[in-house]
Amino acid sequence: MGLMKRLIRPLSIIALCLSAAHAGETPAALSLWPHGAPGSEARANEPETVDSDGKGKNNVSNVHNPSITPYLPTKNATGVAVIIAPGGGHAKLCLGHEGGALAEWFQAHGVAAFVLKYRLAREPGSTYTIQEHAMADARRAIRTVRTRAAEWGIAPEKIGIMGFSAGGELAAFAAMENDPGKADAEDAIERASSRPDFQALIYPGTSDLFSAKKGMPPVFIACGYGDRKDISEGMASLYLKYKAAGVKAELHIYSEVGHGFGYRPDRTNAAGKWPQRFMEWLQDSGFVAPAAP
Repeated sequence: MGLMKRLIRPLSIIALCLSAAHAGETPAALSLWPHGAPGSEARANEPETVDSDGKGKNNVSNVHNPSITPYLPTKNATGVAVIIAPGGGHAKLCLGHEGGALAEWFQAHGVAAFVLKYRLAREPGSTYTIQEHAMADARRAIRTVRTRAAEWGIAPEKIGIMGFSAGGELAAFAAMENDPGKADAEDAIERASSRPDFQALIYPGTSDLFSAKKGMPPVFIACGYGDRKDISEGMASLYLKYKAAGVKAELHIYSEVGHGFGYRPDRTNAAGKWPQRFMEWLQDSGFVAPAAP
């Protein structure tokens, strides 16, 4: 009976996610800390603030119960997982063009996607910090997906993190500083490694704080020529840092866009097709099997 219960639980979770995907609904979010995130326990049940227009805009703030929303492939699963950290200047989360829309695209292309809601350090009145709280959420997301990889059909060595703008900072920091987990932790999730197997930085900010050293996860970078100088030129400099450190890197700078292009299904220009370039990079990097001839 114990074995049967353990089998039923993950199958039920997958069934719920697939049912929501089939119905075109947003899957349910999963709390990263069921009993409240460290330092936020007292506000865990506080409702989030949502600013949505029904046309793709879906901004969320007042996040005190960090979570991931899973989008699991219904067919042709590759075993690859991507944790998506939306941007928003650490004051809000742009869950539309930097979250759910892209997660659905990945889901349709066999990649398990998890949209991360992290605590916001620059929201008015916030007591959170990027390094202590937002980064704790990002690392916890990686550990959670790795811990539950088997039930979600994910290869534990193919779990990466992608971030946009402010979320790109979290992705870069996660690749820079991580740990193998605490083997003696009571919480099984904390026993898992927080190291991403790859990173994708989409027009991230504060690139002057990014470092590169041998052994870091490979990186895919995309930004716009018309973005701020610290991003458009900063990404070129960052690529050279990775090159010098012997870390495999791929850089795309799109000439006709600026900041915040994200992913919108109706965009047909070159920048609108960057997810295809990312999938090719995953294939070239050995995370996705080559397509049949």
